[in-house]
Amino acid sequence: MGSEPRFPIRELGQDDLLAFFISHLNRIYCAKSQLVEKLPELSRQAHFLDLTQSIDETVDVVRLQIQRMKQMYIILDSFYHAESCNGLIGLLDEAFQSIGPQSNKPGLRDLSILFYMLNIESIEMASFKMLMLVSEKMYEPKVTQLLLECYDEAKEDRVLLRQIADHYI
Repeated sequence: MGSEPRFPIRELGQDDLLAFFISHLNRIYCAKSQLVEKLPELSRQAHFLDLTQSIDETVDVVRLQIQRMKQMYIILDSFYHAESCNGLIGLLDEAFQSIGPQSNKPGLRDLSILFYMLNIESIEMASFKMLMLVSEKMYEPKVTQLLLECYDEAKEDRVLLRQIADHYI
């Protein structure tokens, strides 16, 4: 390793930032759509009432986040086009696979669900935070505010899930 100083990348223009932003917003939108589809099944698998209610609430929150993302597309004069979100789909599939062997042990099944729900919320928080940084550099305060609302909801969900885990472990 040389001793060359590292400088921030400054050659990214507004078009580059917008393309990055839209591409990653597309991935989050895809993942959120999958969550709305698959989380109700996780809710039905949960044994603890608190966990079931938390997952159901998460589905409602995700629907609101999808509406906010649609507003972002409008503000940015863009639209959703499908991009790969295989990573989150894989995480959801793995959640279903991990609860299968625990079918006769509701407590372990719920811990598996909590494990994956906490991972999902952490990924969401990191994704929203990164897009907030980009939207600030794009000088899009309305988009930044919408992302902040999504971030805050993901953070609240993660805190709630952690409290549920602490309560039941």
